[in-house]
Amino acid sequence: MFIGRERELASLKEFYDKEGIGMTVIYGRRRIGKSTLIAEFVKDKKTIFYTATKVGKNRNLELFSKQVTDLLMPGVEDISFNTTEAVFDFINKNMGDEKLILVIDELPYWAEKDDALLSVLQKYIDRVWSDKNLKVILCGSALSFMEKKVLSEKSPLFGRRDSQIKLEAFNYLDAAKFVPDYSNEDKAVCYGITGGVAKYLSMIDPEKSIDENIIRLFFRTDGYLYDETRNLLTQEFSDISLVNNIVEQIASGENTLNTIAGKIREKEQTVLYSLDKLINVGLVEKKKCITDEKNKKKTQYVLKDYMFKFWYEFIPKATSVIEMGQGELYYTKVVKPVLHSFMGSVFEEMCRYYTLMKGITGEYGCFITSVGTWWGIEKVTDKNGGIRTQSADIDVVALSEVDKKAVIGECKFKNEKIDKGIYETLIRRGKLITAKYKVSKYIFFSLTGYTDWFESLSEEDVLLLTLDSLYV
Repeated sequence: MFIGRERELASLKEFYDKEGIGMTVIYGRRRIGKSTLIAEFVKDKKTIFYTATKVGKNRNLELFSKQVTDLLMPGVEDISFNTTEAVFDFINKNMGDEKLILVIDELPYWAEKDDALLSVLQKYIDRVWSDKNLKVILCGSALSFMEKKVLSEKSPLFGRRDSQIKLEAFNYLDAAKFVPDYSNEDKAVCYGITGGVAKYLSMIDPEKSIDENIIRLFFRTDGYLYDETRNLLTQEFSDISLVNNIVEQIASGENTLNTIAGKIREKEQTVLYSLDKLINVGLVEKKKCITDEKNKKKTQYVLKDYMFKFWYEFIPKATSVIEMGQGELYYTKVVKPVLHSFMGSVFEEMCRYYTLMKGITGEYGCFITSVGTWWGIEKVTDKNGGIRTQSADIDVVALSEVDKKAVIGECKFKNEKIDKGIYETLIRRGKLITAKYKVSKYIFFSLTGYTDWFESLSEEDVLLLTLDSLYV
């Protein structure tokens, strides 16, 4: 069953319905659901669907030609083409008047071995196919290739596309559609362990409990996600040990270039090169302090994929136990008790998404246009009247550049209620960003509610939400 992607399907329909030649580009990291999206869209349409592989220029041409002839001249054997131009000419002569879709999936595998491919495509789109009812869909997982070689001004194809779709992971609301009968807490955990990645969500059995799914996928040697991080890194990187060490450090909370380099004893330039590649394949992202984005010192590297975070936090320590067939025991004794702690950063990201979603509609009395986190230092007075400096952060900071207002929030995914102390901390820290923005709302997000102290609170600019509020 195909789930979600309504906006993307609507975009593709708009692209398809327009008469004449057209081209769109779909890209995104591996496992994100690009091929599934395209397959869903073309299922009732006349389509040449070719997925390139790492087999070199000539073999890709041969396999592509077979797909072309199977559709346009089925049953005819032994047609061969020596050049890409020859097979494109064949398409031109045999497609007829009926609208045709040409899909080249995993384009970088072919184009990286055939320097002329993109230029040839450009020539045919501009000259040969210009009067044809042909829709070209180019798709790829190598983000840097797709952005630099296909979409950028330097690309032969620049200016030819009608649209482009950068496919991202499902948000927590769409991820919940894969497990409609789960409790909201289990829906959140499901989102946390899969990171909203389509392939991983599709592996979840909604008839089984979240615990059973986690054990089956991660804590058994035949589980799909037991070796997934290694498989993914092997596909993308030649120096696996270095990249693995970097990801391991980020997963453990080390998020600045110098600390990561120091921990793994590598030069910063070497680490930076691998970090850039990890960003290009969609596994790591650069996080900036939302009110101080130009400050390079306030840059953190975080895992974009929560499945990776879960894997690195729990699987390496459990390998021996899992290989002895006792993964379920390890999960029950070691992982399950600290699952709420792991979910802390996931819940924060969910709350940021929710705040932006509501803020865009003006629900907080201003037009919110961006959301992120803030971190820095604060001065606090201790019980003896002394002043000390300590690090501080705010989980949710949503900004309205139009109104110069901010909405800030604190998130707790714990089996304990939010109390007066947490309220006072957020109010105090809100003053640290008021030089540029006036705080118009303070939002608290709690898994298990609030202490009785909040019953006497009558502040109109304070919102008390729970996990259930996020799923309404």
